[in-house]
Amino acid sequence: MGKEGYTVSSIYSGGYSTFEPSPQSYYFQTGKFSLPTDPRTANIVESVSARLSSGVKNVEVEGVSPEIFDSIPKQQLKEVNRLAKLTGSQISMHGPVINVSGIDTRSGAYSEAERENAERKVAETLERSHELDPEGNIPVNFHSAEGIPGSQMLPPSEREMAVNEYGREYEKKHKMLLAVEQETGRIVPLPEEEKFYPGGREGVKHEIYSPEKTLQILNDTDWSNTLAKIEFNREHAERIMRDIHPIFREKYIYLRTGKLNPNTLSQEEMEQIKRVYSADEYIKQASMSLNAAFNKAYKYGNEQEKKLLQKYSDEYGKHLGINATKEEDKLRGFDPKTRSDAMHALMSVLGNVNPESYMPLEEFTVEKSAQTFGNAAFEAYKKLKKKGEPTPILTIENPPAGFALSTGEDIKKVVEASRKQFVKKAVDEGMSETQAKEEASKIIGATLDVGHMNMLRKYGYTEKDIIKESEKMAPFLKHLHLSDNFGFEHTELPMGMGNVPTKEIMQKIEGKIGKKKTDELRKVIEASGWWQHFSKQGAIPPFQPTLEGLGAPIYSTAGPYWSQAGFYHNYYGGFGQMLPQINYETFGGGFSQLPAELGGQRPGAGGRMSGKPME
Repeated sequence: MGKEGYTVSSIYSGGYSTFEPSPQSYYFQTGKFSLPTDPRTANIVESVSARLSSGVKNVEVEGVSPEIFDSIPKQQLKEVNRLAKLTGSQISMHGPVINVSGIDTRSGAYSEAERENAERKVAETLERSHELDPEGNIPVNFHSAEGIPGSQMLPPSEREMAVNEYGREYEKKHKMLLAVEQETGRIVPLPEEEKFYPGGREGVKHEIYSPEKTLQILNDTDWSNTLAKIEFNREHAERIMRDIHPIFREKYIYLRTGKLNPNTLSQEEMEQIKRVYSADEYIKQASMSLNAAFNKAYKYGNEQEKKLLQKYSDEYGKHLGINATKEEDKLRGFDPKTRSDAMHALMSVLGNVNPESYMPLEEFTVEKSAQTFGNAAFEAYKKLKKKGEPTPILTIENPPAGFALSTGEDIKKVVEASRKQFVKKAVDEGMSETQAKEEASKIIGATLDVGHMNMLRKYGYTEKDIIKESEKMAPFLKHLHLSDNFGFEHTELPMGMGNVPTKEIMQKIEGKIGKKKTDELRKVIEASGWWQHFSKQGAIPPFQPTLEGLGAPIYSTAGPYWSQAGFYHNYYGGFGQMLPQINYETFGGGFSQLPAELGGQRPGAGGRMSGKPME
């Protein structure tokens, strides 16, 4: 502290501090940084060469556009592999940005054919990417969902517990929920809304319906209507048969099975049998509706409900004489009264289940995307295993917030479900479950895009929430995308130029998986916003600005940080001509601007260390 009461803590050299790294700094290994190729060109050899010449060691080939990706000749993939070997570089691939879930955003409905097409595209991308690194497990990145609108989530601070119609607690998490009708794939928006009913204290009763409550009512109503349709036809048949003597039902059975000649029947008998026939037509309609309802309940019910349905399905079959050996037992199935009674018993069971005919879009998308990723990863694994070659690592990236599956929790679910699908396929083909799980965890993982995650701010998420969502992905991470923004638009700036809490996110990841695994993650610098606006028409790569913004050391082993360098002034350094020129000459130009007597290159004018008397 000086005599005047102030403290000199550092000498300004155009950074945060001469002696300390910048506030955003995290100890990144610069050798793990990658730059993406130009996504607008299929000439990846030229683009990879340009990125390597900028000083970065690794490159990610950008195949984000399906059309441009398919324009890359196979010879270029092999040539990039040779270039990587020559330079000691590592290559990764950003696969085409496609809709892997099969939900057609134009029609707003699900298509299994579209999902299968996406599965073939993902598998082909993995195989082609293998050419870039046939001797290693090249990371190949895909978005979890593309173009699919996401439900509007409430920020964690605004979520609350509520009670449904059955007294069970549930969490209110949505401002607006998108649901999928599973039978048709149709998407239905369910906003939070106020509803009005007669009979309130002042003549009108009103209530706020959360999206979750509306979804529950939608499922309850759909199932009630399904059962009511069955019961309507069954009861109508019962009313017809109420005054018919059982003997005429028996004659009807014999007529249907060819055991009775209709010419032997009187007019009165035929009139009664016609009434039985009319009742049987209603039973047939009820039976078709019952089969459809049972199918829906079994497909969309939980495991406990499926076991219950299996049990009563067997009893239903026995009641109708299905698979019976005795002739009289087989004939029971032709009696409309017997069939009506069997249906009534099964209906009482169906009334105790409540299948999710409508389910949240995110849950549906997780299920279908995981099917695509898991199947494609296994196909690539199977083909390359036969050749004795390593399998590419399929990494699933969180898309920009606002699309489906954009939170850390979403990515966690889709990675787990994709691994489960891989295991299912592998076990079906004879692999042990233990080995299948081990292989799945090796080749299916996650890519955290910190810029995409930061965009949750526009939905009310705090910095703390964003860090927590990122932390959820840590156990699955195989890859990292670095870009900065201010949380509202999909701008991509070098790190340190926005408000992405990079340091805090990386510290949480390191705390979950350890420093060694964190250091090994390849880190791709995505900075299209910088290229567009600040790099002289894309001529200056964002590698150096990223190092400056992160406060990374100039050298990989030791030395000052970029914010401390002072070799020359750049985006982060200085205030122009506000400071005297001598300040720059002495402190902003490095040691070369010191007098020769002090080890610099500037001619000395004499001094106490020059050997000459001072003038």
